[in-house]
Amino acid sequence: MSGLRVTVMGLGVNGGGLASARFFAARGASVTVTDMKDEAALAESLSSLEGLPIRYVLGRHEMEDFSGADLVIKNPAVRADSPYLAAARAVETDISTFLRYCPAPVAAVTGSKGKSTTASALAHALSSAGTAFLGGNITVSPLSFLDKVRSDTPVVLELSSWQLGDLRGRRLLRPRAAVLTRIVPDHLDRYPSMEAYVADKRLIYADQDPTCFTVCDRDDPYGRSFGAETPGTARWYADHLEPGEAGAWFSGPVGLYRDPSGREEEILPERLRIPGPHSRRNLLAAALAARLMGAPAAVISRAMGEFPGVEHRLEMFLESGGVRFCNDSAATVPQAVEAALHAFDSPIVLITGGTDKNLDFTPVRSAYRRAKAVVLLAGTGSEKLRLLLDQDGTSYEGPYDDLDKAVRRALEKAAPGDTVLLSPGCTSFGMFRNEFDRGRKFKECAARTAGA
Repeated sequence: MSGLRVTVMGLGVNGGGLASARFFAARGASVTVTDMKDEAALAESLSSLEGLPIRYVLGRHEMEDFSGADLVIKNPAVRADSPYLAAARAVETDISTFLRYCPAPVAAVTGSKGKSTTASALAHALSSAGTAFLGGNITVSPLSFLDKVRSDTPVVLELSSWQLGDLRGRRLLRPRAAVLTRIVPDHLDRYPSMEAYVADKRLIYADQDPTCFTVCDRDDPYGRSFGAETPGTARWYADHLEPGEAGAWFSGPVGLYRDPSGREEEILPERLRIPGPHSRRNLLAAALAARLMGAPAAVISRAMGEFPGVEHRLEMFLESGGVRFCNDSAATVPQAVEAALHAFDSPIVLITGGTDKNLDFTPVRSAYRRAKAVVLLAGTGSEKLRLLLDQDGTSYEGPYDDLDKAVRRALEKAAPGDTVLLSPGCTSFGMFRNEFDRGRKFKECAARTAGA
């Protein structure tokens, strides 16, 4: 790569652009980083690249940085129809770059809900059986650990629809296990239709062969379509399986695995550390994939019981005065709010809302009635939600354009034994940089407000 002219489009704050810049600069490439954000907004990322021979073009893009580059590394958030990308000779991503050089077996996870929990639980189980790595949409670029990967070291990649779309036609992704969690409408502000959104999800198994496994939810219509069309070998996870059928299913709260010979093993224990039936289902998918990747059943079951969950996803982080606080900031679709509200037995004071992604709240409108109180954050999505709450006679507080005020009002509504839950069902832009920034700020606000 020495002397290769590389332009990294979109440094960002969550790993992909940062790792790409470091990866190519460390290997002798002539690297230019360009981002529409300015130096102040990218201060943390710029500080971590200090000392590397990198040229920066910030607050703008310049066409010659694309037309004159040998290679452009695209951030997943950049639209594929960008005129700057059209001027580039070659366009890659941190994921495609990693896959070109990765010597290890890969398990890939996508879906609309639960993919981060599923990918993290899968990596946790594989790590319990040996060394494993986790990267991708989870905000860890796999380029950051490529040098440590060996041929017998499994890698788990969480892949968004955008990351999968960027791999279209490249024939780089052939995961030993491709896992698909539940599909619901999402990102319809970027996709022209639900079909176009799901078409990118289908790319996770497009280049598999019968030696690979596609792990699908048979109780989901999309899951059944994935299993029917994959060129890989479909393995179902479901509430029930037919006698003798290979896959994973529930026997009460316990998850069981049956191999093609008919042997049955426990892969998911009764007691889990994370709440909710949807979490149990995601962990069943992860456990099935771990078994198909070769991890022993006993190791998997123990690891699933010990799995602590993922930050910003039903993350119980504080209890004060008998009131518990839960950070579910990564819930960016209405169906995720519905799942969160069904995850608790205690009364819920719900903080929700934000910026719209052209999503429909109507299918889950009744779920908001499960909350003891609803506190809205300001945003275009909240305005859509307010109309439904008003029609249903569901009272709410706000919308608040100040998170401290929203948390303070939620705590006033809460009593000992209640849970204050941040589960927005909307994107974060407007009040926050992203959902992770929103979750961190919520935890800080809760600690201040509760006096912890």
